[in-house]
Amino acid sequence: MLAPPMFPSFERAYIEVLRHVSEDYEFRNAPRGNTSRESLGLSFQLSDPRSRTPFLNSRKINPIYHFAEALWYLGGRSDLAMIGYYAPRRHRDSHDGVTIDGSAYGARIFQQPYEQAVELLQGEKDSKRAVLPVFRAGELADPQSPDVPCLLALHLLLREGRLHMVCYMRANDADRGLIADVFSFTLIQEFTACVLGVDLGTYTHHVGSMHIGEPDMPRVEQVIAESIGRRSELPRFAPPVMPTDTGWPQILQVLEHEEALRLNRIQYTPEDIAVLGLAPYWQQVVLLFEVQRQLVHCAADPVDLALIAALSPALRWQVTRRWPGRMPVEVRL
Repeated sequence: MLAPPMFPSFERAYIEVLRHVSEDYEFRNAPRGNTSRESLGLSFQLSDPRSRTPFLNSRKINPIYHFAEALWYLGGRSDLAMIGYYAPRRHRDSHDGVTIDGSAYGARIFQQPYEQAVELLQGEKDSKRAVLPVFRAGELADPQSPDVPCLLALHLLLREGRLHMVCYMRANDADRGLIADVFSFTLIQEFTACVLGVDLGTYTHHVGSMHIGEPDMPRVEQVIAESIGRRSELPRFAPPVMPTDTGWPQILQVLEHEEALRLNRIQYTPEDIAVLGLAPYWQQVVLLFEVQRQLVHCAADPVDLALIAALSPALRWQVTRRWPGRMPVEVRL
């Protein structure tokens, strides 16, 4: 069987990748001092790219950052101000403290390459040429660069009315970057399916070097143990579906609200968000950005109970586990 293994959700793929790289790795090495276990040439497929989020007690993810990063890409941005607000660690990726180059994938994709790819697929539905390149000649010219892109390219393939996407990466940290990358890239895929007016197809993820840092192995072992011993107890949530009429106006509108909240120029109640003219899908994203505003700008006060109650069950599950100490007493675990 030559095709990569197919999984019904990213959670299942994530667990299997962790198990393989941690137990059946090919190499142990330490490039630039980062001791890791490594497997070469790993691939997997997702039959439902919307099931892009793992729900694991032992791996508390940050859904606010994931949506912020995906929107940062969709906005074609390279500014450190936005992405660094949600993940201060991203400051180390910047040469000048103002911009990010290599891993600002959206700034490389959502300009001419993306529009050309969409136009190509609109005119030639079976095309093999709709490639969105990211890695550039000359990326390795600076050996001290803090930010060489891990993403090589995204490949859009429209087949029988469904948009499939294949992702090619030079390297991926299976415990860390893989979660955020799959979230952003599958969301870009779903957005593009909306733009083209077609159904969502499969997502394929190819990685040259899949690795796990040795310092992260205790957490990886906890995830693997949980997947074996507590699988039946883990909650399951139906993935949300992006509105089919989503296009650039909706993305720009959400980014406007994100900026106002990030700069603390405004504060929203759930009732305020409900009348912004956004579909419920995007209202949930703005709710998350208001949660972030309160986490950052409201000292140590608990996040507003009404805000947490307005989140979907899946997002509420993630948020209450990621920031238990900042949750209202009524929802603390």
